Amino acid sequence: MPINFETDKVNLRVNNRVATIELNRPDALNAMDTDVIKGLVYKLKEISDSDEIDILVVTGKGRAFSSGGDIKTMLSNMNESDFFPVMDCISELIITLYSLPKLTISAVSGAAAGLGFSLALATDYIIADKTSKLAMNFIGIGLIPDGGAHFFLEKRLGETMAKQVIWDGKMLSADEAFKMGLIQEVAESGLQETLEARVQDWLSRPVQAMIKTKKIMAEKNRPQLLKVLELEKYGQQKMRETLDHREGIRAFIEKRKPFFIGK
Repeated sequence: MPINFETDKVNLRVNNRVATIELNRPDALNAMDTDVIKGLVYKLKEISDSDEIDILVVTGKGRAFSSGGDIKTMLSNMNESDFFPVMDCISELIITLYSLPKLTISAVSGAAAGLGFSLALATDYIIADKTSKLAMNFIGIGLIPDGGAHFFLEKRLGETMAKQVIWDGKMLSADEAFKMGLIQEVAESGLQETLEARVQDWLSRPVQAMIKTKKIMAEKNRPQLLKVLELEKYGQQKMRETLDHREGIRAFIEKRKPFFIGK
């Protein structure tokens, strides 16, 4: 990936030791195309190098956090030589965010689905608006989760429950996600107010000690996350070749229930 990559699809602002990265494709519910993914990686590396930033907030502009990977990319006749570089960009984004030497918070409103949910799970702390919806819904189009979701879900839920969440692919309310342990906080009094309270609480603490704990755990877990990202990349390519995936995409376009045959 180029060292410098600027795009208006990702906004960054910094104020009082806090950086905010905002996905800026509100008309597409902040669906993540390659520009968004590369823009996020570039901004994260910029934040990583700054001694003036202790906390990162990730959010989405408009009505959604992120609806997931851009469906147009999924619908294109992308061949293998195109597919793997995109998956490598996703892997770079996730490992960079997970390992970032800052405290990270996802502020979720609206939908956090598919890759958008994986992105949120890669942060240290998820606050979801009371009315938000979260879904690991790859199964609906015959795919497996990517963006490290197998790693993050197993860490948060354990293997048995992680498999159920992936296989069910259900849309979860913020309260349901909280009760399961998928998110840390439901914003009962409004997302911005709850986020600000969390940020101010962290800023009043010995942040460098918190970051050191994070770095130790991230370094320990990094090999496993890299392995999962690699397995997801090759697994996803296999799923893209299945009849069930093609049927899932057709059903999505035609707005009907898919008829899967296990092939």
